[in-house]
Amino acid sequence: MPVISHIENYVAEVCMDFPKVNALNIRETLEVASALTELGKRDDVRVILLTAAGKYFCVGADVKELNSDATLIGACNHGFYTMFAAVYDCQVPVISVVQGHCLGGGIGLAGASDMVFAAEDALFGLPEVKVGALGGATHLMRLVGVQKTRYCMYTGEPLTAAEVASHGSLHAVLPKDRLLPAAREVAEKIAANSPDGVRLAKEALNGIEGKDINKCYRWEQGFTLELYTSPESAAARAAQVESGFKK
Repeated sequence: MPVISHIENYVAEVCMDFPKVNALNIRETLEVASALTELGKRDDVRVILLTAAGKYFCVGADVKELNSDATLIGACNHGFYTMFAAVYDCQVPVISVVQGHCLGGGIGLAGASDMVFAAEDALFGLPEVKVGALGGATHLMRLVGVQKTRYCMYTGEPLTAAEVASHGSLHAVLPKDRLLPAAREVAEKIAANSPDGVRLAKEALNGIEGKDINKCYRWEQGFTLELYTSPESAAARAAQVESGFKK
């Protein structure tokens, strides 16, 4: 199963396992979204750890799928919107545990989360401009603020975990072998509290945030669609696939 989940002491762990780099196709985004939504409704789940198998947390969309059929962009947009909203709107807190590359759609997952733990080797970025696309700025702004987000969007260059942590948005930056135990320790503290209290706290916190993250991302996706359907975008995407994503 590409989305693996298990529950222990009211803490659910959802592990994304999409070799080799956790690049998600349309169907897979909906699988992740469904797992998070359903777990959030369960009485025996009070907090969710979102993890990933392999070297990377998530590198975003499966560009090969989109390159094979540009008309899939609408379905892709819907899939990623649904997945990010499933994190943000989940009835219980979601803690992302990030190692390696956290790019594109990975930023959406981490940025929509309640807390983020990152490995020392983690890289956070939005390389979409290099493949004729856009997206993820809404969620990156929750991690690093406006100017750093603009830098990442315009250049396609990533930020280190230390750079992201300097903005106060990462709960901890740790060696990879200490990452999941530390995240689980915090998850168990949350799970020990009143389940109704924590659920209401999440709903309250979402309600007082400055902007509706889902509406902001919908706005952003309109520009993604406009760019992605252009000849320039198709050429950039094909060049990346041909180069083996080395540009």
